[in-house]
Amino acid sequence: MNPFEYQKVDSAKGAVEAIAHFGDAKFLGGGTNLLDLMKNGVERPNRLVDISRLPLDKIEETPDGGLRLGALARNTDTADHPLVRERYPLLSQAILAGASQQLRNMATNGGNLLQRTRCYYFTDVGFAKCNKRTPGSGCGALGGFNRIHAILGASDSCIATHPSDMCVALSALQATVRVLGPNGERKISMSNFHRLPGEMPQMDTNLHADELIVSIDLPQSPYASHSHYLKIRDRASYAFALVSAAVALDLDGDRIRSARIALGGVAHKPWRSEEAENLLSGQQLNVHAFRRAAERCVFGAKSYEYNAFKIELAKQTIVRALSQAGGQA
Repeated sequence: MNPFEYQKVDSAKGAVEAIAHFGDAKFLGGGTNLLDLMKNGVERPNRLVDISRLPLDKIEETPDGGLRLGALARNTDTADHPLVRERYPLLSQAILAGASQQLRNMATNGGNLLQRTRCYYFTDVGFAKCNKRTPGSGCGALGGFNRIHAILGASDSCIATHPSDMCVALSALQATVRVLGPNGERKISMSNFHRLPGEMPQMDTNLHADELIVSIDLPQSPYASHSHYLKIRDRASYAFALVSAAVALDLDGDRIRSARIALGGVAHKPWRSEEAENLLSGQQLNVHAFRRAAERCVFGAKSYEYNAFKIELAKQTIVRALSQAGGQA
């Protein structure tokens, strides 16, 4: 691990001011991802700004009937919160599907949004080719072992996937991320928070380097009664998704008023398909409608040598998740 300076702050404004003066500083909350990357030499910040004691850990209702999740609220506390379980069970399910209990007890909501890929060519500095870690060096996964890699939205520069379960549910629920920077506060929709790799895979998000995540805001939702998070992985626990699906249905009897579908494990960001959602709008609950939506979700998918199975797996995951959400399974 490289040498670094450490600074503790007692206000959000102070945190932003502290990080603005250092070109390669990082905020430290739970540290469950950042510290591992530092130990492995992937991340090499020259300063850590400790924000763990800032008053950003509350979970509270918003005036419009939604819910505000503090950026420093722990994943466990968020998943177990009565209002989350009652109004946004999809989010609770997704969080509980991720990591281990010990990690969820430490990991923060804001940190979850900033998780970096678990691509082995990125996390192991022994591999020289990684455009995400060293821009311009190439992508080792393109011609390497790419079983866990992206089938949607990838580029010739990077085929890594985003690892978060929580973010897939937040995408389906159309959450908004509130951030604070030197010029004040702004809001970023979940659909725009994470980036596709393009030619700049080193940039995971549209968050500026001197901005602090303050909260995640959930809008009032009609989907509490009919939603489901399904995660397909190589082992039953503590494994990242090969494919996951966060789905939610607003029903009028057996007819679908509206739907939300987001996929994990398939792209550089949570992959939401509004076209597939629109296909379900007005349809009756049945597996044929679900299959049409699933086909649309993965339209344009591109596989590599070892991950072609993900295309069919994604479709089956969507159908199964929608069936369970609609009470058809």
